[in-house]
Amino acid sequence: MQTCFHCNEPVLTGREFTTVIDNQEQLMCCPGCQAVSQAIIDSGLSSYYQFRSEPGSKQTALVPSELAQYSAYDLPEIQQDLVYSKEDEKTLSVSIEGITCAACAWLIEHKIKQLPGIVKISVNSTTQRALVSWNDSTVKLSEILSAISRIGYQAAPYQVDEQEKLSKQESRNFLLRLGLAGFATMQVMMFALALYSDYFILQDTEMRDYFRWVSMTLAAPVVFYSAQPFYFSAVRSLLGGKVNMDLSVSLAIAGAYIASCIATITGTGEVYFESVTMFTFFLLLGRFFEQKAKQTASVSSSNLHKLVPLTANLKTIEPHCENDSETIEVITEIPAKRLNIGDTILIKPGEVVAADGIILQGKSGLNESMLTGEQMPLIKSAQDMVYAGTINVDQPLTVEVTALGQDQLVAEIIRLQEVASNTKPKIALMVDKSASYFSTAIILIAAITYFAWQFISPEDAFWVMLSVLVATCPCALALATPTAITCSTAIFTKLGIIVQKAGVFEKLPLLQHVVFDKTGTLTCGTVSIQKTILTDADTTEESQQGSQQTVLNYAAALELGSIHPIAQAFSPFHSKYVVATDITHHVGLGISGKIDNKEIKIGNAQFNGIDASHCQGQLLWLSIDNIVAACFVLQDSIRVDSEQAVSDLQQSGLQVSIASGDCAKHVNEIAEQLNIKHSYSGLSPADKLDLINNLQTKQDVAMFGDGINDAPVLAGANLSVAMGSGSAIAKNSADLILLGDHLSKFNQAIKLAKLTNRIIKQNLIWAFAYNIIILPLAVTGHVVPYIAAIGMSISSIIVVSNSLRLLRVKI
Repeated sequence: MQTCFHCNEPVLTGREFTTVIDNQEQLMCCPGCQAVSQAIIDSGLSSYYQFRSEPGSKQTALVPSELAQYSAYDLPEIQQDLVYSKEDEKTLSVSIEGITCAACAWLIEHKIKQLPGIVKISVNSTTQRALVSWNDSTVKLSEILSAISRIGYQAAPYQVDEQEKLSKQESRNFLLRLGLAGFATMQVMMFALALYSDYFILQDTEMRDYFRWVSMTLAAPVVFYSAQPFYFSAVRSLLGGKVNMDLSVSLAIAGAYIASCIATITGTGEVYFESVTMFTFFLLLGRFFEQKAKQTASVSSSNLHKLVPLTANLKTIEPHCENDSETIEVITEIPAKRLNIGDTILIKPGEVVAADGIILQGKSGLNESMLTGEQMPLIKSAQDMVYAGTINVDQPLTVEVTALGQDQLVAEIIRLQEVASNTKPKIALMVDKSASYFSTAIILIAAITYFAWQFISPEDAFWVMLSVLVATCPCALALATPTAITCSTAIFTKLGIIVQKAGVFEKLPLLQHVVFDKTGTLTCGTVSIQKTILTDADTTEESQQGSQQTVLNYAAALELGSIHPIAQAFSPFHSKYVVATDITHHVGLGISGKIDNKEIKIGNAQFNGIDASHCQGQLLWLSIDNIVAACFVLQDSIRVDSEQAVSDLQQSGLQVSIASGDCAKHVNEIAEQLNIKHSYSGLSPADKLDLINNLQTKQDVAMFGDGINDAPVLAGANLSVAMGSGSAIAKNSADLILLGDHLSKFNQAIKLAKLTNRIIKQNLIWAFAYNIIILPLAVTGHVVPYIAAIGMSISSIIVVSNSLRLLRVKI
């Protein structure tokens, strides 16, 4: 019996239901499976059937016709590679075709926010993508995509390969429109030159009218095809109750053509066919350059997707053919999409890691520059984490897969990068809001200009109004901010700095004081136990409290599960026979719990009731039933570039301080070594927050921390920076995450933010200055329509090109 190609159930209906997949007709068991499989093919997701590891679920109901195009995206099999899920909330990057300006982004955001279950949506008009988060139990992905489609935009989950195909298709269509407009402009201009020379006034007027009719015919494809993007954008905006910059352009093109057609048919009045074709051509030329610049600005995020390989070397244990009692290792190359959590893969030297995982066997250097921006390989061995997209340099590694698809670190970085690209500074929100009013004002000014010129020179009234509409289109104004932010975010990613919250580009240039936590920031965070000192209290052989091994086992049991750097120092001493219960974390002090009905505490001197003012070094104390049993002397080396990073910040005019919970002597030693004048020791998280609040009364303060223990103080600072450990990146609530080990990247980030703000201001000044200068010239009739089109296009190109300078910044 034949089985359904989609769900693998028996087919009992003969050949009644079929779907053509990869040019082959495949049998389906029911109309539901046929509809879903056809939706998958129509959505460009035929690769799902090529790489799937399990059959799809049986579809018992027909898919409503209006949702057929998008219903495939509701399938778990499709969403696992596209959608990031966190409890009942899902997040997806959506590619949207048809976005031309900031008004389009505004329209989509406001329409989709009206759907129930939408958590948030942000649209980037530069990359033409939206980041959508929704409650899956309230609204389905297909409904969101359908809602976008109903307002005139084509939406689909962002996929690199499909997006590249779409971009190429859009470029071809744009070139076709541009080429047609250019060809028509040359032809119409030839006839216009003859008409402008008044040659036909003394000759037969029939020849003049013939030239006009030919010009009208040649201009028609330009008006009805080449200029379509302007019309569609204007109509979508009006349907959304908003006026955008393409409305004035559409009115100019349509108005000039209609007026010229009337003049041609009646044989009286002036014609503007050459102006219509010429400024349509120049407008399209400007948009074409903008489109190319946007693709350049957003290409870096696509490159991150491409770093993950398509195949993986799956390592399995199979019985030997000749002797079933023996087993052999088998290496099979499979599509990376078919990997499952818990699979074992082999990473050969020179290969790219196919999935996030933990090393089971082997030791090798890994190039993690795609994550951190640092080219030097990091040496990793058993129990260390490796991440998809990084490169194995030296020796083969056996890795157990721990995360796939949207749960991988590279996917998290891409999501955070997209969030950063979509966030808008206050100045951008102000510009977006004013652009609508600006467009409305221009239309009113154009109308007033027309009526005024009816009294001055009626024959010139129309083309003067035309010039006002075209010359003052606020395209440059709308492009001033988003293109610069997109470029800067790409450079931040190359630096290994992830932007998580809005306002970072505004906050960085204003900083005056940087406060560092010590452990894991200025120091490497790889704490080790230099010495274990036993006390004289209760060290009888019977109790075994004082034995070195016992106190280490106790400490390891309490620290089990914690990801604090100090906790990692005790992990080698964990014993399965020593189990702690009732574990309680006392923030800024230590950990308490019970082992064998004994009250065990490990933490600082204050937590254990000890006066350690006379002690040297970084110390940790362990007590059993409130009797101190051991003291652990810890050591943590300073980061290689901490001194250089502090020096660079100080040379840039920023004050630098240390705020740590460690003892004063150890903190002062670090401060002296790094030439930091102000250091604060023995601080609890509440004390750190009070310190930051006091400093903020006079200065804007940035706080560096590990993102977990320092959560309160990070939240309280003007700007917070967390040292990202990769696995904990999603848990950080900081404004910035520094993925690498080099603190000097932060000073580069400040310089880049200052440059970004400077470029945004330059763009806005240019955009406003251009409109202020061109408006009176156009109103007074000193700018002809095609010159107006050239000026508007050049203005937009200047703004985009200025923003692209950020991509050439040396890092």
